[in-house]
Amino acid sequence: MSGDGFSSGPPPGARPDWTIDQGWETYSQAEHDVWITLYERQADMLHGRACDEFLRGLDALDLHRTGIPDFARINEELQRLTGWSVVAVPGLAPDDVFFDHLANRRFPAGQFIRKPHELDYLQEPDIFHDVFGHVPMLTDPVFADYMQAYGRGGQRALSLGRLANLARLYWYTVEFGLMNTPAGLRIYGAGIVSSRTESIFALDDPSPNRIGFELERVMRTNYRIDDFQQVYFVIDSIQTLQAVTLRDFGALYQRLAGATDIGVAEILPGDTVISRGTQAYAKAGGRLADLSAG
Repeated sequence: MSGDGFSSGPPPGARPDWTIDQGWETYSQAEHDVWITLYERQADMLHGRACDEFLRGLDALDLHRTGIPDFARINEELQRLTGWSVVAVPGLAPDDVFFDHLANRRFPAGQFIRKPHELDYLQEPDIFHDVFGHVPMLTDPVFADYMQAYGRGGQRALSLGRLANLARLYWYTVEFGLMNTPAGLRIYGAGIVSSRTESIFALDDPSPNRIGFELERVMRTNYRIDDFQQVYFVIDSIQTLQAVTLRDFGALYQRLAGATDIGVAEILPGDTVISRGTQAYAKAGGRLADLSAG
């Protein structure tokens, strides 16, 4: 949960690192019921759509139970599997704070949950997006290492003024990434797995482009924050994602400084096109529906 820029300090009630107590015992039954509703309808549809790493993580963390997960409980299993933990924060944390948490294997998550009338759309990411969407992938050792490396890379990108490029990498992998598996395209991005309708749109709709992942291409590509994506980038595996990103970005940032941005609907001559989209959804104006924010 990263915000933009820096802050003069944490909000009232937060610690210096912007963390707060989850306050699990204060959730009402109505709030637990919202989690259960969201979980049951999303988990049921993700079999055959989400990647194996996500589904294994969902099972390992047992995020269903009786409602909103207690961070203290799921952190025991996360720590055992990959050394990560979830920490509660009061909304979007500044970039420097967010990167520091990731670099130290802590995932900042909101602790509030949407209202019953907001099941299909919420502008700010809540605990369902952050925990259901992001945390299962952190049980995978390779993805867990990727996220830590991203945090360290973010600290450097801030110092070099290349945060916009690195943010695109996060958007098109951690939030809206697809994976090419022997069984077909699968979802691993949190912004998709936590959204009922985008889980269908990302895989089945003819509108978006689906393009093979190439690091520099991704870091030059704009993205949508207000509707379904017009392009999804497809990796072959978590291992290949890690292999192309765990390197010194210094020379890449120098090239990017003189490069132009790529539009969200563009297809370049060198792209590996998995499927060429019609862009019909975007051309028709789209609609703001069931975005679980990212």
